[in-house]
Amino acid sequence: MAGVLLLLPLVFPLRFYAGADLPSAEERALTYLAREVPRWKAENNCYSCHNNGDAARALFAAVRQRRDVPAKAIEDTVRFLALPAEWDKNGPEGPFKDKKLARIQFATALGDAIDTGVLKDRKPLVQAAELIAELQAANGSFPIEGAEQLGSPVTYGLALTTVRSRQTLLTVDRERYRGHIARADAWLADAKVESLLDAAALLLVEPNAEKRRQYLDLIRRGQSKDGGWGPYTTSPSEAFDTAIVLLTLVKHRAEPEVDKMIAKGRGYLLATQQPDGSWPETTRPPRAESYAQRLSTTGWATLALLAAR
Repeated sequence: MAGVLLLLPLVFPLRFYAGADLPSAEERALTYLAREVPRWKAENNCYSCHNNGDAARALFAAVRQRRDVPAKAIEDTVRFLALPAEWDKNGPEGPFKDKKLARIQFATALGDAIDTGVLKDRKPLVQAAELIAELQAANGSFPIEGAEQLGSPVTYGLALTTVRSRQTLLTVDRERYRGHIARADAWLADAKVESLLDAAALLLVEPNAEKRRQYLDLIRRGQSKDGGWGPYTTSPSEAFDTAIVLLTLVKHRAEPEVDKMIAKGRGYLLATQQPDGSWPETTRPPRAESYAQRLSTTGWATLALLAAR
């Protein structure tokens, strides 16, 4: 496959473990994702923004850390991500097909693939940026279906979709998309924080000192006794919310007590990982069953563990 760096196969799934040689949480998660990421296309003849977006990003992050990832786990995903013109045509039409969210997830995964080096050609990301720019609303945000509701692995929430979209444009060409970025920045600066997920997303764009303290204080108050975070300060912990908060806190480690919060948050993810390496899906309302949300939740949780070591 042109432009794709093929990697050596994983070795840890094939190893016999005893005692201290048991695989780490990250290894179990990566084994699970290496199996599941290509599975959707193989069984359904289309690509999923959960398998080939959020979950694939965790495999790309593992490559960045020089962990062994099997080529067969990512090569088909990378081939698809390199064809942004095909994203909207992917899969059957229906009420559960959200082309806007798919663009944002695929573009983010594409950027990670290029940053990691598994895809050498940067031209597809330039094409993807055009698709993302089309999604911006007049007020500067990047709304998708359900984005006005509480964010989840399958809706993200308006703050997170706007942050991710802004980052894609910023990565591709700050000058070309100067107007789009400025409008996004204005919306983000005035965004109302209604959840811990909102606060975590807004902290990713380096707000002013006052808002940074405000958002960090909200996150500090929202950490549960088990170390995790839920959508609100009074909510039970969820893997998705915890993962987003951890990925944010990693960028603010210089702030007081953040390292302690990170350690406790990692502890929550370690304690809630399932035997197969995945995490229970975060759903709104909670405790529903969804393969798509389980894949996205596991992708985000794995990204958080890899980033917060």
